Amino acid sequence: MRTERHVARKQVGIRDVAAAAGVSVTTVSHVLNDTPHTRTSEQTRQRVREAAADLGYKPNRLARGLRTQASGMVGLITEEIATTPHAGRIIQGAQEAAAQRGLTLAIINSDLNPDPDIDPQLLRALTDRQADGFIYATVYHDEVVVPPEMHTSPAVLIGARDGDGDVPSVIPDEKAGAVAVVDMLRAAGHTRIAFAASSVDVPATRGRVAGYRERLASEGIPTERLIVESPTESEAAGGYAAAMALLNDGTPIDERPTALFCYNDRMAMGAYRAAAELGLSVPRDLSIVGFDDQAPIPYSLYPELTTVALPHYEMGAWAVETLAALVDGKGEHRLLGAHPTLLACPIVHRGSVASPVTAS
Repeated sequence: MRTERHVARKQVGIRDVAAAAGVSVTTVSHVLNDTPHTRTSEQTRQRVREAAADLGYKPNRLARGLRTQASGMVGLITEEIATTPHAGRIIQGAQEAAAQRGLTLAIINSDLNPDPDIDPQLLRALTDRQADGFIYATVYHDEVVVPPEMHTSPAVLIGARDGDGDVPSVIPDEKAGAVAVVDMLRAAGHTRIAFAASSVDVPATRGRVAGYRERLASEGIPTERLIVESPTESEAAGGYAAAMALLNDGTPIDERPTALFCYNDRMAMGAYRAAAELGLSVPRDLSIVGFDDQAPIPYSLYPELTTVALPHYEMGAWAVETLAALVDGKGEHRLLGAHPTLLACPIVHRGSVASPVTAS
């Protein structure tokens, strides 16, 4: 009876890549490890990467770990964002960035903490598993008290900033997002642009209303009578109440707002209801804009809601890339931690904005 023999496939090593690319082993090491301050040309770098890809070369994570004392695992602690409707994008961005770098992402979901501090027990749980560094993602904290572990190990914050200015952080540029909304509505011909504001004092509230106020003020447009704060929380009911106050307060039709910028998509949902009850057509009689791009709200409304997207995916990817650089000694904590990195909040254009019937 014939016995088949299975011959183990030879593992491709760094010397094989060097031979295929016609360069030294040192050059291959520099290129594949992104070693800074080397004089390798971009053409050579491309040749090495192509040779590694063609040969199916995979770095030996165990050997690298023995040399660098790095485990190849980073920890992501999420403050209830794993259960929020849209922040799964943070995890997705982090996971995909980690996979591209050959890193393992360990995720721990923590409870929402009303106090601006981080539970050091969560960090120790990752330290016990030999994580190379930490990413901590909060819901909406402005500043957090960072435990010693995040000062002595590579660490990054998402959605918050370190009060000591030591730990790098990334946050959405809420203010610039609001400015972009005002510019879009002004370009469409609107001058009476109202704002349905949130009553919750968090950085997002402050940034969005500041961008709205300052952009209109720069054009000499007063906003005192155009801002109504939700009497309840920033949900659909609050948006409904704010919209009714702005649109149904006895103001003559020619002085009513022609556009309504809502603090978030949930409030915009309530504003749609208010407009319908007042016999106003969106966007013919009233343009409505939201913020957050929180699925499934924008495309569940008719017409679909124009809104501003929060850069959740980009923040997750930025955090992993920044943390990986810190682990590899290519980043500087103090330099990155002095000021949060702001990521753009792009407008997602749908069908709820049009020029006013009679532009002012």
